[in-house]
Amino acid sequence: MPEPNDPVDIAIIGAGPVGMALAIALSSGPYRLLLIDSRARGAWTRDPRALALSHGSRQLLETLGAWCGEDATAIETIHVSQRGGFGCTVIDRRDHDLPALGYVMRYRDLAATLDSRLGERCRLDRHTLAALQTTGQGIALRLASGHQTREVNARLVVHAEGTPTVLDGVKVRDYHQHAVVAEVQPRTGHLHRAWERFTPDGPLALLPLAQAYSLVFTVPSTRADPLLGLDDSLFLATLRQQFGNRLDFVACGPRAAFPLALRLRQRITGPRQVWLGNAAQSLHPVSGQGFNVGLRDAWELADALLRNVSSDAGDAATLATYARRRFLDRHGSAAFTDGIVRIFSNDWAPLRVARGLGLQALDLLPPLRHYLARRMIWGARAWP
Repeated sequence: MPEPNDPVDIAIIGAGPVGMALAIALSSGPYRLLLIDSRARGAWTRDPRALALSHGSRQLLETLGAWCGEDATAIETIHVSQRGGFGCTVIDRRDHDLPALGYVMRYRDLAATLDSRLGERCRLDRHTLAALQTTGQGIALRLASGHQTREVNARLVVHAEGTPTVLDGVKVRDYHQHAVVAEVQPRTGHLHRAWERFTPDGPLALLPLAQAYSLVFTVPSTRADPLLGLDDSLFLATLRQQFGNRLDFVACGPRAAFPLALRLRQRITGPRQVWLGNAAQSLHPVSGQGFNVGLRDAWELADALLRNVSSDAGDAATLATYARRRFLDRHGSAAFTDGIVRIFSNDWAPLRVARGLGLQALDLLPPLRHYLARRMIWGARAWP
């Protein structure tokens, strides 16, 4: 039988990095918080992913007291080029007077740091959301754990549980691509340089991580399984072909593949509900924007709720203000990544020439390169 109603002001569904960041940001306010996740605490210790964090995200995490520089590898330069065509450019942190353009961190390390910062005000509940229903004064949630259920009443429900499985109201563009991810060891040091290489199959990124590179190798979906099936030597030979004589690799860690699609929720707020992070937008990994947009979602939602503290955390006017503030960054980031994928993931000769001219323009025009860097660091509004 359900336990008696347990009232809270804000229930956050999903205790990944975005959900935990929101809980930490709100913990200084008056709201009663409940963080709900179906996974056991520490499940992220087995997560193989790496995250690309912009310098702007570092600033936000520092404000939350959740930045651990020892776990992060700085990106000081980014080399951008295309295979089979001319033109390239280098974005350098020294041109922007920054300690780094961004950072690379293992997902599990960031999750552990955020988890350690939750504190006593952020109650953590290991349940699965079974159902929710809007009532006159809030939302009734039914939570399940095994054969037991309990009910919680919340003024506001925040969905931060990751990529949506129910696609009502979500715009979807399937790229028919997979990202093959792994850690690869270069023959020589990476010197804190990241590589973004555009190929006819899709973008390929190498991000410095400790003494290795975190690889994101985008290929058509039909090529993903064959790449996973190669032995390490053949896989590294395939990788070398994409870079010519620029880079060489001597070892490869375990590989995994993930399907790629753009999923953009058209409305990120509803009656007493908000969607943020991957639940609001799942982006292509090109230029590493996804997590950074989600972290800005969490930051701005916390800011909106703390600026308009009231007895009702689900106040419609506050949620409408938040949705307006997030529109440009969300849609701008989706258009930015989608445009890059559509322009660069082909081998049409006239477009290859146009891409080369565009890369040359970036290299010859510092203001244009400066704008692109700020866009990647602080989002569509290039803040702060």
